[in-house]
Amino acid sequence: MGMPEAQPRTVNAAAAPDFDVQHFRRTLSQFATGVTVITTRASAEMVAAGAPPFIGITASSFNSVSLDPPLVLWSMGTRTNSLPMFRDGTHYIINVLSASQMDLCQRFATLKGDRFAGVDYRLSATGLPILTNALAWFECHNRSRYDEGDHVIFVGEVERCGVLEGPDGPLVFQSGQFSTTTPLEP
Repeated sequence: MGMPEAQPRTVNAAAAPDFDVQHFRRTLSQFATGVTVITTRASAEMVAAGAPPFIGITASSFNSVSLDPPLVLWSMGTRTNSLPMFRDGTHYIINVLSASQMDLCQRFATLKGDRFAGVDYRLSATGLPILTNALAWFECHNRSRYDEGDHVIFVGEVERCGVLEGPDGPLVFQSGQFSTTTPLEP
């Protein structure tokens, strides 16, 4: 005699989590992810008040969505000061950092003030910063935004993109540490 078959439950809502925030964070940290700096323009009001013209943040929540149309996504915490510029802007650039750009990762994650001071970049077709030596970049139209939990999910429609063939691998974040990739032997 075999085991009785498990009967699927019909559920209309998620069950309450059986873990705390620290456990969830530690579990999420096992997923290795690339590191990006996402750039956009500051609002006209901020610039008039003396703020730098560009905003940039470090994010590891980048992912592809669709090839046709070309869509990517990333997310930002709802308590982030620069959220209104990303939410209200028409475009942004996603810069994929190389392993040698750890300084940019830290600068755009923690520095207050003009994060672009002394940083090499060129302007995209929409006048936004593309960081010099980024492994790849995506110039996106700010297509959709979704409020979910304590984050906003941004879906960008890629209008232009580029890749840099270089000796550096990507900057990777996993288990609270930065590293890069090394190919495995087959």
